[in-house]
Amino acid sequence: MNRVIMTQFTYTGEDTKGTPVTETVEAKDRYAVYEIARGAGHTVTRIEKKRAFQISALFNVAKLEYAISRVSDDDLVMMTRNLGSMLSAGLPLTRALSVIERQNKNPRMKDIVATVREKINTGSQFYEALNDHPKTFNDLYVSMVKAGEESGQLSETLHTLSTQLERSSSIKKKIRGAMIYPAIVIIVLVIIGVLMMLYVMPSIISTFESLNVDLPTTTTVLIAISKALQQHTILVLGGMVLGVVGFVQALRTQIGRLVASWVIPRIPVIGGIAIEANAARTARTLSSLLSAGVDVIRAVEITEEVLQNVYYKRILAQVAQKVEKGAPLSDEFIAHEKLYPVLVGEMILVGEETGQIAEMLEQLAVFYETEVEQKTKDLSTIIEPLLMVFIGGAVGFFALAMIAPIYSISDSI
Repeated sequence: MNRVIMTQFTYTGEDTKGTPVTETVEAKDRYAVYEIARGAGHTVTRIEKKRAFQISALFNVAKLEYAISRVSDDDLVMMTRNLGSMLSAGLPLTRALSVIERQNKNPRMKDIVATVREKINTGSQFYEALNDHPKTFNDLYVSMVKAGEESGQLSETLHTLSTQLERSSSIKKKIRGAMIYPAIVIIVLVIIGVLMMLYVMPSIISTFESLNVDLPTTTTVLIAISKALQQHTILVLGGMVLGVVGFVQALRTQIGRLVASWVIPRIPVIGGIAIEANAARTARTLSSLLSAGVDVIRAVEITEEVLQNVYYKRILAQVAQKVEKGAPLSDEFIAHEKLYPVLVGEMILVGEETGQIAEMLEQLAVFYETEVEQKTKDLSTIIEPLLMVFIGGAVGFFALAMIAPIYSISDSI
């Protein structure tokens, strides 16, 4: 009589109430696992066979993946768009969230969606469940969902919100993309310079010192840098790294943010892109919130929180105060033409006169988003020759420092 070999399987799924379940059972094959789960009243979404050796026996892989995972802008856009589409197709909210949870590959997002779904099952509103995860769903997201729930147009609101998030993410990606090329070139140039100071300069220095002649200032500077790197390599390189880290940390302080907020809009070319990007983000956020039914003052307050520049935040805080006192929305935008282009205030004014503020803001957002996209493309064209000049200057400085002493030696001979 043949003995049936039983194997351990772990299955995940849901019970009759939609609650996630994970069970480990012994069965002869996967088909038997389905029979066991069906008998327990469970629906199965995934089955894993226990292996002879698993890395998870040494450490918890799931916890490690969760710890290192982050919810990206793209993850949020995809979730929002898919959720809106499923609601438009007639799926209940909890069922739609369950589908998103199963489809999502990001452990952190899966956990957040599962938590939100469970809280809705206990009787909470969707926006209340989202409000428990402020790092993932900001005030803009929560407020728009709340307005969509209250108006009975949640699916339409989610579609609007996904567009808002996608446009905002697209602008950030394009600006970062324009900065990556020069950053890489400068980093490579610094690395090459350090390697030359460590491995090329020593032989040249010994030659110059053996000749016992007066060296030009440029050569003396390079020799001093080279000797410092050779004698205190770890200290100098560590100081460079700490300098970069310190600069980044300084920008995150209140004074650093204030200085950066003042300087960036005034940098040639880049400043113009920053101003138009902030105008686009302001218009897009206000338009989305007003279209969703959020009142004007609350919409301005949320937009203030979305923006990063300190001076733009101050303007929007003044806008909220003035609107609360009965002043038109356009007044403060018109009064701050140095940060908000003239078109912003004028379009909002037209929107107030025609009763179509949200529509006008939408047009403004599209216009400035297009401008930013075009200018970031042009920025790459401008940066390339500037980088060539910078690299040429660095190479020329090094060449001059090396050639000048040779001419001095020739003249003395």
